[in-house]
Amino acid sequence: MKKITVEDILKICNGKLICGNIDEVCEDFCKDTRILQSGDVYVGIKGENFNGSTLYKDAIKKGAKVCILQNVEFETDYIKNCTSTIILVEDTIDAIGKIANYKRNLYGKDFPVIAVTGSVGKTSTKDIIASVVSKKYKVLKTQGNMNNHIGLPFTILKLKNEEALVVEMGMNHFGEIEYLVNIAQPNIAVITNIGTSHIGNLGSRENILKAKLEIIKSKNLKKLIINNDNDLLNKWLNENKTEFEVLTYGIQNNSNCMAKNIKLSEQSSKFECKLYNENFEIDVPVGGEHFIYNSLCAALVGNVLKLNNSEIQKGIKEFELTKKRMEIAKIKNNITIINDSYNASYDSVKAALEYIKSVEGKRKIAVLGDMLELGEFSEELHKKVGEEFVNNKIDVLVTVGNLSQIINNSVKSLNNTKENYHFKNNTEAIDFLKNVLKEDDVILLKASNGMNFSEIFEKLKNY
Repeated sequence: MKKITVEDILKICNGKLICGNIDEVCEDFCKDTRILQSGDVYVGIKGENFNGSTLYKDAIKKGAKVCILQNVEFETDYIKNCTSTIILVEDTIDAIGKIANYKRNLYGKDFPVIAVTGSVGKTSTKDIIASVVSKKYKVLKTQGNMNNHIGLPFTILKLKNEEALVVEMGMNHFGEIEYLVNIAQPNIAVITNIGTSHIGNLGSRENILKAKLEIIKSKNLKKLIINNDNDLLNKWLNENKTEFEVLTYGIQNNSNCMAKNIKLSEQSSKFECKLYNENFEIDVPVGGEHFIYNSLCAALVGNVLKLNNSEIQKGIKEFELTKKRMEIAKIKNNITIINDSYNASYDSVKAALEYIKSVEGKRKIAVLGDMLELGEFSEELHKKVGEEFVNNKIDVLVTVGNLSQIINNSVKSLNNTKENYHFKNNTEAIDFLKNVLKEDDVILLKASNGMNFSEIFEKLKNY
């Protein structure tokens, strides 16, 4: 394990030692006193409404051996008798980024760091890549959706004796991915696609592409892996020359890694993987064409890291999804519930509707909620979701929230003869669904995370 001491942190962050031991080794970092363990390094994060640094006494009481704090005044008597180490910095978020970058650099520029970004599918792609890479290396990966300026540094600081790191990079605005890249310094970068997520902040898909391409600013970058079937990524590749190698995956456009003879089923799929000049079969334990793309990407990453084909096959077959992403439950009367409610954009809702169309069941019910952070494009994209509902011939539409009323109105305007209902909140939708569900129904739950559709999932699962 690469060690960081209090003395290192003081130098990295230009910090001030309030009390304690400069030789103390800092291993496990935590920003939440509720889950802090004895021996942890507590980092007091300042948010919009609360300064976590003010909880340093609670952290020390629970066994924190080091505290990194900002904007705190200390009582002389407390500091005099304190047995823990306290470091004062100007900004704890800035400090944790600098410490994480220092730790990443301890592992050397050739230490495999794979960074994943894209409008849709970042987390599931990260998960499947990590599963593949783990068949040859000991892997640390981003947990859940900790893909921002706070989550990514804390992920890197978990590095101990791992041999590879797979991180997810999210963004809402320009400059955010570049900030993360400067911390993680990936040598392999992945862009899954360019869609419409956060278009309200960035103004166009072209600007989203520009923001995602900040991932190539890593000074260690050797390989960029992109989805060659995505229109903007394909166009960018054809119009630009790079100092690093660009590798491609796809189903339609000729690519380094391709899927042929695809066989989709409800909860899995199979395809023939053509990886350069080799062909081998891949089993994917999740249904949906978008997971074919994720698998192709993971196969390409595995190949770059010198995994053999059987290791790639095993990694894909054994990968597990992060919760709330295509989480499938069977309840009474053979009813299938598909919970894909962690996030929603036009692109991901379209993919989810295409998926449930192929799932075996008597009736297909789409429960759709608001798609957030779309700004001036919100009305247009919610209308387009209504069009996708009709195109995929789903039987029943249930919309929940304010913006989703646009989806409902869009479906009605297309003279759709299917059933459609709208509710203001989850409670109303839950009560309705409990009364109308029939044997062999298939239900999709899809909305932005802020709509809390997991509440609907849990209530239906247990009714």
